Amino acid sequence: MAEKRRYSKSTILRLGKYLFYYKGLLFLAIVCTLGSNLFSLIGPRLTGYAISAIEPGRGKVDFAVVFYYAAWMAGFYAASGLMAYGLQVLMLTISRRVVYRMRQDVFEKLLTLPVGYFDTHQTGDIISRISYDIDTVNTSLSNDLVQLCTTVITVVGALGMMLSISPKLLLVFAFTVPLSLLLTKTITGRTRPLFRERSAKLGQMNGFVEEMISGQKTLKAYGQEDHIIERFGEKNKEAVDAYYRAEYYGSIVGPCVNFVNNLSLSLISVFGALLYLAGSMTIGDISSFVLYSRKFSGPINEAANIMSELQSALAAAERVFRLLEETPEPEDAPDAVELGQKGEVRGDVRMDRVAFGYLPDTLIIHDLSFHAATGQLIAIVGPTGAGKTTLINLLMRFYDTDAGQILVDGKDIKEITRKSLRKAYAMVLQDTWLFYGTVYENLAYGKEGASREEVVKAAKAAHIHSFIERLPQGYDTLLTDEGTNISKGQKQLLTIARAMLLDAKMLILDEATSNVDTRTEQKIQKAMRKLMEHKTCFVIAHRLSTIQNADLILVVNGGEVVEQGTHRELMEMGGMYRQLYEAQFE
Repeated sequence: MAEKRRYSKSTILRLGKYLFYYKGLLFLAIVCTLGSNLFSLIGPRLTGYAISAIEPGRGKVDFAVVFYYAAWMAGFYAASGLMAYGLQVLMLTISRRVVYRMRQDVFEKLLTLPVGYFDTHQTGDIISRISYDIDTVNTSLSNDLVQLCTTVITVVGALGMMLSISPKLLLVFAFTVPLSLLLTKTITGRTRPLFRERSAKLGQMNGFVEEMISGQKTLKAYGQEDHIIERFGEKNKEAVDAYYRAEYYGSIVGPCVNFVNNLSLSLISVFGALLYLAGSMTIGDISSFVLYSRKFSGPINEAANIMSELQSALAAAERVFRLLEETPEPEDAPDAVELGQKGEVRGDVRMDRVAFGYLPDTLIIHDLSFHAATGQLIAIVGPTGAGKTTLINLLMRFYDTDAGQILVDGKDIKEITRKSLRKAYAMVLQDTWLFYGTVYENLAYGKEGASREEVVKAAKAAHIHSFIERLPQGYDTLLTDEGTNISKGQKQLLTIARAMLLDAKMLILDEATSNVDTRTEQKIQKAMRKLMEHKTCFVIAHRLSTIQNADLILVVNGGEVVEQGTHRELMEMGGMYRQLYEAQFE
């Protein structure tokens, strides 16, 4: 519990830092808050003066005095309204800028996180933090924060005015205010974890929905609609129940505090009448005191009503700040150099007794060694789970090795900047990625300032040029929704063309030709070899027919290279490679 309170305090302080970025606007907002509420607090006192213009028992009214105070009241209330409007505009402006900055910080943070973070967190939950959670914070900043500030100023001001009118009658609040505070603290302490749970459950539901939408073709193919609907029903019920519990218990605060406030008004009426009979107070003073008591208790009641919203905003902010506190990808070594800084990248890659595991106690690569000379085509084959994709993650330094070394051009990659290392590779993954933009923009994505001629040359080499020419606007055709207006095989060809365009000395192909027909596959292999001359290529493939001409084939099993050699050499060995090959063609 102490840890949670400390974390809530930290969350409030971090939100305060975001607000302080706009201290000029915040200062104006404070001025408007003070002015609006102080002008509003003058009104009840003037009301008392106006009522006192009536002579008790004689029914005579000094209208000149009444109109005088009424005019001042109208003026103060008008000024209060104008400043309240200015406050709303300022807070909307501040909250908009805070949300913009917060979203920018979150997105920039996501780009600094290691690949492992995205491997262990649902995409939907991450999106929920950058959209729903930050929107919740925005609503709280623009509405609830203003209400909270108004409450503080109004309560303090009303308390001071009541003290000046009748210190004796003020003793009523010595009983009711502590009771209100005790109720509010008790209930909000119990509801705070419920709002954390609500945000978490909503994030889990969003993650599930994103996962199911991205895999809808598969679930339809396997007839899993009813099962998925049932699972979503469970997730949906968990989210709705969490929402209900948080709102149900959070809504108890308002009625409880409202009851106490009404109790205080009843006590003021009774004791005020007694003081009037004793000659200690006038009717005007009692009227002013009652109005100030409403101003005193009203904001407390409103603040109690928005406590649930504040709890929700704090829970949402905690999720956002928890993401911002995630450990980023380790920085490059202080003495790290750029690959190719002293000359052109050769692409000579060597692994020397590498060990690695995603979990500290579970190694999936044990003692891996191989050498890929400059310009060689290296094929990596093996059964599922053997460590093929993990090998690529290590080459690109998405993960660091637990033991051993990976050398590029004779230099340990831990002594090379990550950016220069990754720019030295071109990648074509099994899961294609195209963004919303034209065909030309997608192809030229990795090479800044690529000319139309270079793009066309790469497209021709990937045997996708004729298809692009048949599109409505050719290379200027807009690809939408990750390229859903073209086939999967065509998307794969576009990503291959994009990789060809890069001026990279090393190429990684992860099942790159798994979505094209055999004839096109053969043409791509031929074009690829021509364009990749003097470049080191790593190909992960299950279809062994695509890598028979590789300079070196690494057979990976159990995280170790159990065989290596050319296709002919491995077939003659009669080991695992031959078993895989014959099993594939039987």
